[in-house]
Amino acid sequence: MLYIIIAVLIFGLLVATHELGHFAAAKALGVKVNEFSVGMGPALFKRQGEETLYSLRALPIGGFCAMEGEDDDSADPRSFGRASWWRKVIILCAGAFMNFVTGLIIIAILYAPAAGFRVEVYGGPIESYGTENCGLLAGDRFLSVDGHKVLVYGNARFYLDRAGETLDFVVERDGRRVVLENVHLPYQERVDENGNFTRLRGLSMAVTAEPTNFFGKLLYAWNTAIDFVRTVWISLGDLVTGAVGLRDLSGPVGIVDMMGEVGSQSPTLFDAAWNLGYLAALIAVNLAVMNLLPLPALDGGRVFFLLLNGLFYGLFRKKIDSRYEGYVHLVGLAALMCLMLMVTLSDVGKLFGR
Repeated sequence: MLYIIIAVLIFGLLVATHELGHFAAAKALGVKVNEFSVGMGPALFKRQGEETLYSLRALPIGGFCAMEGEDDDSADPRSFGRASWWRKVIILCAGAFMNFVTGLIIIAILYAPAAGFRVEVYGGPIESYGTENCGLLAGDRFLSVDGHKVLVYGNARFYLDRAGETLDFVVERDGRRVVLENVHLPYQERVDENGNFTRLRGLSMAVTAEPTNFFGKLLYAWNTAIDFVRTVWISLGDLVTGAVGLRDLSGPVGIVDMMGEVGSQSPTLFDAAWNLGYLAALIAVNLAVMNLLPLPALDGGRVFFLLLNGLFYGLFRKKIDSRYEGYVHLVGLAALMCLMLMVTLSDVGKLFGR
């Protein structure tokens, strides 16, 4: 129960951090903010600033940044609706930017004590697979697999499992960059002990340790954050193609349950803190990517309409009626709420189905 409470607080803080990004950008660009709240529901604490009401609310499930003229027409010259288009774009993107930066900072803190990082190298062929003459040599460090750059440990095996039978490699060999093109590696699909499909290609993976310094840690933290972004895009692609279904998705209930389970199953308190921090960073980056998708009701959808409006005005000297944009966002919000309800019911079903 302790870890579930911690998970709820972490998730709520990540959403509140998103709203903090909108708030900071609006203040910096001269847009009036009527209220900034941490948490939702009944107010526990309120304080009126020079123009902004600051509040702390009872439910630790996010927060909000209420800007003047954000959802209606306002005559105030400092309202969001009367701000220039580039100011609106910056304010709308600032929430996702803050989530990404939060994730990056968490990762950098987690990696701070590290003396080095694990690196995937080729361990040699496996007998009876016919991979002895594939062009790889034992000790080759994987830099790219099937066109995907190897950013962090685990990438080489991950993209090897997803590739077809013919793929390209870029490796580092004796300090030189070597490109291997059109390598034919037939695979055999197996199910591992966790029930996951894996493609065995007769290549063994070895692990070596690479020492690092302060700047190396920062670079690896950056690579990890970028890898999180890439993972989200791959997951979205799998969802569109049908490789994963609704039951494979998780909403807030599923995420909190997973974080609570990870925390409780960690062997030590330090491991629990590290694992929860890693998941928090992944969720923060996930929120950043998802909020910038050009879908109605999301920040990315609003940015899309701003750009579309600019194009429409440039071609026809007219702007899209704000009412129609509002209708689109309303329908999009309803669709997102329905999806969230379905995912939540699926998460609850998984909990009771254990």
